Amino acid sequence: MKIPVTGFVLDSGDDDSHSHRLYITSWNGRAVHVHPFSGVTSVEDGHSHRYAAWTAPAPTGVPHVHGYYAMTSLDSGHTHIIQGTTGPAIALPGGGHYHAFEGHTTINGQHPHSHAYRGNTGNEVNTASR
Repeated sequence: MKIPVTGFVLDSGDDDSHSHRLYITSWNGRAVHVHPFSGVTSVEDGHSHRYAAWTAPAPTGVPHVHGYYAMTSLDSGHTHIIQGTTGPAIALPGGGHYHAFEGHTTINGQHPHSHAYRGNTGNEVNTASR
C-alpha cells in the first residue's frame, strides 16, 4: 500500500556535520500538525530539570496520538531523556486540541536516578506554518 506524503527537506547548512531535517506537511491527503510541550521534572537527588520541544507530526482531523522526545536541561552535571507517546486528543472549547503526557526520564547522574514528568502539550500548530 502506498500512502502519499508531502513535505520539504532543509539542509542544516553546516559543512562539518551535514544533516537534513524532514518536515512532513501532509499524510494521505490530510494536513499534519505538531504541539509544543515543556515542563519541569520532579525533584530527585536534590534537583530537577527543565525540558521543551515539539511533538512528532500526526494527521489533522482524525483520532491520533503523537510521539515526543526531548533532552532535559543540564543540571547537577548531567541530562536525561524523556520520550513516549501522548494520550489521545482533548478538544479545546475555542477549537483545536491538546494532549496529556507523562512518564519517567532515563537514568543518569553521579548518583544514578530518574525523574517523573507530566503535563499537557500546547494547542496544535500546522507544520506548514511552523
